[in-house]
Amino acid sequence: MHSHDLKLWQHAHDFGRAADRHAERRTRWVVALTFGTMLVELAAGWLTGSMALMADAWHMASHVGALGLAAFAYGFARRHAGDVRFTFGTGKVSALAGYSSALLLGLVAFWMALESFHRLLDPVPVRYAEAMAVAVLGLAVNLLSAWLLEHEEGDHHDLDHRHGHHDHHHGEHVDHNLKAAYVHVLADALTSVTAIVALAGGMAYGWTFLDPLMGIVGAVVVARWAWGLAHDSAAVLLDAEDHGETSAEIHHLMASEPDHEIADLHLWRVGPASRACILSLVTHSPKPADYYRARLSGIAGLDHITVEINQCRDERCRAGQA
Repeated sequence: MHSHDLKLWQHAHDFGRAADRHAERRTRWVVALTFGTMLVELAAGWLTGSMALMADAWHMASHVGALGLAAFAYGFARRHAGDVRFTFGTGKVSALAGYSSALLLGLVAFWMALESFHRLLDPVPVRYAEAMAVAVLGLAVNLLSAWLLEHEEGDHHDLDHRHGHHDHHHGEHVDHNLKAAYVHVLADALTSVTAIVALAGGMAYGWTFLDPLMGIVGAVVVARWAWGLAHDSAAVLLDAEDHGETSAEIHHLMASEPDHEIADLHLWRVGPASRACILSLVTHSPKPADYYRARLSGIAGLDHITVEINQCRDERCRAGQA
C-alpha cells in the first residue's frame, strides 16, 4: 500500500470553528475599548484626586490583561491547529485560557475586598461630580463590550448549526474562552454600577461608607463568577464532564444492533462543541468499523470516533449468548 493511499483514512485534528475568527476579532475590539477607558479613568483619577477612580482603573487594567489573554488564546489555537504535538488539536486552549482568567478574577475579587475593608476603616475623600461622569462613561463602555461578546456567542451558535456542530445535549456548547471574556466585562460593569450607586449616595446624603460597602458586595459577586468559571473550565481540562446524554444515545444505538455489547466507552471534549469517542464492542459477528462510525456520526458533536471491535470466540461467551 502506498503512503498516499492512507490519506483516505486519515483526518485533521482541527476541531476549531469558523466562529472562532469572529470571536477573536470582537475580543480584540473589547480589549481596545477597555484599554482606552482604563487610560481615561487613570487620567481622571489623577486630575480629580479620586482614589476611587484610580482603583477602578487599575481593576480595569487587570481585565485588560485577562481579555488580552483571551485574544491570545484564539490566535494561539488558530496558529497551532495543525501542529502534530497537539494530539487532539488545540480545542482545549479555550478552556485553559478560561481557567487562567478565572484565577485572575479571583485575585481581583480578593483585591477589591481588601481595598474596600481598608476604605471602611480609613475613608478617602472623593470629588463626586467628576468621578460620577467617568463612572458613567465606564459603564457605557462595559455595556457596549458585553453586547459585542453576547452577540458573538449568538454568532457561534448560528455558525455551528450551519457547519453541523450543533449540540443539543444540555445546551453544552460552551466556549470557555469567550465566556471568560464576557465574565470579565460583566465584572467591570458591576464595579461601574456599584461605583455609581456609591457616588450617588455620597453626593445626595454624604454616605461615604457606601463606596467601600458596594466594593465588598461586588467582590463577593465577582468571586462567585470566578469560582463557576474555574469549576466548568477545570472539568474540561481534566476530562471530568458529564456526558450522560451522549453516552445514553450511544448505548441506545448499539443496543439496536443484535448480538452487540459495549465493553468500554470513553468520551471527552476536544473543542467547545466537539467530543472524541473511543468505543469498544464485543460481538460474535463483527461488521466493518466504518459501519459503526457511520451509525455514531449522526450524534451531534462527535467529531473524532475510534471503534475497537472484539470478536467473541470463547465458549463461555457463546454460552452467555445462548
